[in-house]
Amino acid sequence: MIDQETIQRILDAARIEEVIGEFVSLKKRGANHIGCCPFHNEKTPSFYVSPSKGIFKCFGCGEAGDVVKFLMKHEHYTYPEALRWLADKYHIEIKEEEQTEEEKQRQTERDGLFHVSEFAQKYFADLLYNDEMGRAVGLSYFHERGLSDEVIKRFGLGYCLDEWSNFTDHALKAGYSDSVLEKTGLTVYKEDTGKKYDRFRGRVMFPIYSISGRVLGFSGRVLSKEKQAAKYVNSPDSDIYNKSRILYGLYQARAAIAKADKCYLVEGNVDVISMHQSGVENTVASCGTSLTTEQIKLIKRYTSNVTVLYDGDKAGVKAALRAIDLLFAEGMHVRLVLFPDDEDPDSYAQKYGSTKLQEFLATHEDNFIMYKTRVLLDEVKDDPIRKAELVSETARSIALVTDMLERSEYIRQCSHMLKVSEEVLATAVARTMGAARQKAAESDAQHTDARQPEVVEATKQQVAETVRPLTAPPEVERHLVQLLLNYGNETLSQTFTAEDGSQQETNYTLAQIVVSEIRGEQLAFSHPLCQRVLEQCGLMVDMTGKIDTQYFIDSNDDALRTFCATVMMDTYSLCEESWRKKGIYPPKIEDALLQDVSDSLNTFKSIRIAQMIEERRERLIGASEEEQMELLVEIKHYSDIAHQIGRALGFVITPKH
Repeated sequence: MIDQETIQRILDAARIEEVIGEFVSLKKRGANHIGCCPFHNEKTPSFYVSPSKGIFKCFGCGEAGDVVKFLMKHEHYTYPEALRWLADKYHIEIKEEEQTEEEKQRQTERDGLFHVSEFAQKYFADLLYNDEMGRAVGLSYFHERGLSDEVIKRFGLGYCLDEWSNFTDHALKAGYSDSVLEKTGLTVYKEDTGKKYDRFRGRVMFPIYSISGRVLGFSGRVLSKEKQAAKYVNSPDSDIYNKSRILYGLYQARAAIAKADKCYLVEGNVDVISMHQSGVENTVASCGTSLTTEQIKLIKRYTSNVTVLYDGDKAGVKAALRAIDLLFAEGMHVRLVLFPDDEDPDSYAQKYGSTKLQEFLATHEDNFIMYKTRVLLDEVKDDPIRKAELVSETARSIALVTDMLERSEYIRQCSHMLKVSEEVLATAVARTMGAARQKAAESDAQHTDARQPEVVEATKQQVAETVRPLTAPPEVERHLVQLLLNYGNETLSQTFTAEDGSQQETNYTLAQIVVSEIRGEQLAFSHPLCQRVLEQCGLMVDMTGKIDTQYFIDSNDDALRTFCATVMMDTYSLCEESWRKKGIYPPKIEDALLQDVSDSLNTFKSIRIAQMIEERRERLIGASEEEQMELLVEIKHYSDIAHQIGRALGFVITPKH
């Protein structure tokens, strides 16, 4: 276990904008940073990071929390794993309390998979340079492919000896279990004979990293000329590795992708490494699988612009065309570069050098849909039936474009190429989009009908219970909660005239003022989440005199945590530095806090008291004479308070008759 003192040092050192910036492309906006949310698909950035408060909040999907919560959600870390990641980043030595035997046994299997994968990567990389066969076979292969030692080490490449169980024996001696080795796929166990052998023996090794740089699995390329041997072998799916959700090279490319606002997508591992070596570092590849929606969403965390690089042969063209639907369906802006026949990014770079490669990429980008239309149009020639099919196929591709203006431009250009009117193509696109919506609706209906009635009813009840407390609170209640959470510990000074005529000054925290004023009038917030925050702040003030906002950010109640992060996050703020350059010094909110608190409390009181007066007037109907007298006295009492508040706010309250 990590001791509490070390945990606090880690949290104190962690800068949330730096940590999240490693996974999400952030841009500074006022006091905050903003980017596209990594937890849901969006075009317009709604993901805010506040360095001053140490929190993140997505105003699209509602995810919120601190830096540890982000790592736990994004990287699927446990709490200790997230702390260790932060400790490693900020070079903090972890002091751990002695674990009990029971705690040692509870070490997760997932930890074991990570550890053995990282152990394997270091072992294979060491063999590549420090073993005779590793240098003669593995290293010479990489050098023949034109890869420098610098890029080899940057990608952690290695070599697995062509021996039956060299790595397995070494790992077992190091203390790793048969179970962990088998589950990572590093070792294959034959059930019929009970023998075990290295999955990647005799192969050069390409480790596959998570976005944060942890080794998840491997891709191994065979160097022998045996026809039976597969050219590439990948790690099998495990608890830490799923090839459909990983992009090769993304860990090394993510910063370059965000900076260039563009991602190059290639077919193979060596293509990625060769592109990086040629200075085109914003390049990734799918991990031995066709492009998937999950992989596209990974790219979209950093950019919406993708340029697909494929071989110029027929197979490469078909592979490029297959990717179009998925890319456009995810709202990506897609372009295409096709290399000459028998060339790929790696061979082109080796033949012509990095400068020529970059020039080729810059001058040979083509619009994806336009290219597809041209390719298919060449095949159609003058066949009217096939041309009609082509119009439908083009309409289907355009219908996947989510941006309306972009879709209109495609209709205009493609109709000209196909020699059909814009109206015809636009109608075909609209028909395709309508059919897609209908199909989706039918699928949802079938999914709902397939469930048991009691399950459907329970789900509706859960939705109702979830939505109810998240309805928007009254603005004044929301603002008072915002003041409590953001400025609750600020000390405010109030001056008053004492009985002897002297001017006296009292000091209270903002939280003490808000809590005591609302309690004094025996009022409560109408919104349940606002009331929960008020009650908790009241307890904190009573016990310690201070507000601990971390309590709300760390809350296991998703609704409460999300609500508090939302009101704490200032999505709009003045750029004080820009105004000061112009000689204008805007007032800070802290300078007017006392007036803000006073006005907000009076506004809240006036609204709540007006509601209470109205409630009592309604109760007059049908009440006995005695009850009516009591109600009229209460109405008079609250009306007097309302007039006092009105004078404080500078307006006159006219009582209803």
